[in-house]
Amino acid sequence: MYLGRTDWWYLERIIWMIAGVVVLGGTLLGLFVSKYWFILPILAGFNMIVFSLTGFCPMAALLHKFGVKPLYERQKKN
Repeated sequence: MYLGRTDWWYLERIIWMIAGVVVLGGTLLGLFVSKYWFILPILAGFNMIVFSLTGFCPMAALLHKFGVKPLYERQKKN
């Protein structure tokens, strides 16, 4: 069983949090408000596939510009 680090908010952890909020929020809004909200989880899934194939994630690039550090940068300092 793999357990991720939870002692600080690193880039990858924040990305998973945002993806979870988008998927759950879009699904709930799609069920209770309008079917067009289902576009959000579809776009999140598409972005995950693009990242797995290309290594490019727009949200990671944006967060990195705001100074959020990835896990490997923190680990190589220790």
